[in-house]
Amino acid sequence: MLRPLRQFLRLDRERQRLFLEAWRALASLRLALRFTPFKQLVEELTLHRGLVEPPALGPEALAAVERIGWAVRAAARFTPFKSSCLVQVLAVQRMLQKRLLPGVFYIGAAPGEAGAASANTGLDAHAWLKCGGQFVTGEAGHERYVVVSTFSWP
Repeated sequence: MLRPLRQFLRLDRERQRLFLEAWRALASLRLALRFTPFKQLVEELTLHRGLVEPPALGPEALAAVERIGWAVRAAARFTPFKSSCLVQVLAVQRMLQKRLLPGVFYIGAAPGEAGAASANTGLDAHAWLKCGGQFVTGEAGHERYVVVSTFSWP
């Protein structure tokens, strides 16, 4: 229990602030997904029905994107609830949008594996987010999914 606290305290102020912002975003979006229809959570985003590539970003913007991605991935390991790929993607998206950084997130589906959580539908789902052509979160295993929806923001 003390080890994570020591690790947190060794971070510089900016990383501490980003980590806490990410943790709060993960918590609020986990709750929102539980009680709010997904359609309502993404109503301000642009929905695309296929692959859309994110716009190019400059080096400073890409550095900010990398810091936000790190913060969400790190904070997700310390939440008392499961921070699914969708929760992480939405947290990153909100943090990027707050900083006026554009990006794209994808939702994909694939045939479910026997005995997996997909038993009810026979499908597995995954979400991932890209900015400036690079993955921010959800890269692992994304290639096995077929994109069914893509969302972007200005």
